Amino acid sequence: MAKDLEGSVVVITGASSGIGRATALEFARKGANVVLAARREHLLREVANECKQQSGREALVVPTDVSNEAAVQNLARQAFEHFGHIDVWVNDAGVGAYGRFEETPPDIYRQVIETNLFGTTYGARAVLPYFRRQGYGTLINVSSLVGAVAGPYYSAYAISKFGIRALGETLREEINILDGTSSINICTVMPATIDTPFFRHAANYAGRAVKPLPPTYPVEKAATTIVKCAERPQREVFVGNSGRMISFVHTFAPILAEPMMAKQVDSGHFKQEAAPPTPGTVLEPMQAGTGTSDGWINGNQLAVRNIVAVSLTTFVSTLLTWAWLRYRRKRSLLS
Repeated sequence: MAKDLEGSVVVITGASSGIGRATALEFARKGANVVLAARREHLLREVANECKQQSGREALVVPTDVSNEAAVQNLARQAFEHFGHIDVWVNDAGVGAYGRFEETPPDIYRQVIETNLFGTTYGARAVLPYFRRQGYGTLINVSSLVGAVAGPYYSAYAISKFGIRALGETLREEINILDGTSSINICTVMPATIDTPFFRHAANYAGRAVKPLPPTYPVEKAATTIVKCAERPQREVFVGNSGRMISFVHTFAPILAEPMMAKQVDSGHFKQEAAPPTPGTVLEPMQAGTGTSDGWINGNQLAVRNIVAVSLTTFVSTLLTWAWLRYRRKRSLLS
């Protein structure tokens, strides 16, 4: 049975824009009280007002840099002291950097991992004691498709997202299996390409302007998936069929998946024009990119292209997997 979110308390990091902002609004529509965390306080207050208009429930703003463990502990403490309980915690805050491994500055590289992986770890460390004290709670960590299948030009981001997925698996084994606690849920959400300001915010040392790798999915799809995990917890869930198919091919035919991913990213993730180096929002927030989406899905024409891209990805993935399995079977028969 789905959990009723009416009156629940939900903490969301990265709530100032993109998936986090859309997720906060979706929880508010469900009647939840939301605790909003990010670095840009003025945007959090905008989101808080929108959430209050959606549900009439409370929206608490706690400006937080998730790469600072003390700040994340303070976030959990303020949420609990204000509401008396925490039902759901969503670790969504994240930054990205594009560039080859050797060409990405070390401070940028480190900060991507500090924000994404350690920020998620700090969130889990902060909220789990409250969940244990209450006897229940749902932790939702936002990883990525590249938490299952890496690609070129964003190794720091992929490392952080693989780590988030590993954290979820480890926590489920410790809490649900070894401790035998079934009332604390650990979920990992892995979005494919989502229409958000992420691409505007990302650091870029690739020498080319970044664009989303098609197919691109609406931000609302990611937000509703996260909310559904709060209602009906799942251990791992992809957002977007392309993620499921690419992961499927990678599992059964990695020797085919890696070249495919490398070529797709190299040809499909960048525009033709050159771009100067930029740290994006990795070290400091920027004013640009304040909405849930960023206009990458624009009208029916692009929607049709996305559908075609998903269908093509599915077809190619299935064909490659079939060919690889047939090849392996033939080799085993000859040996």
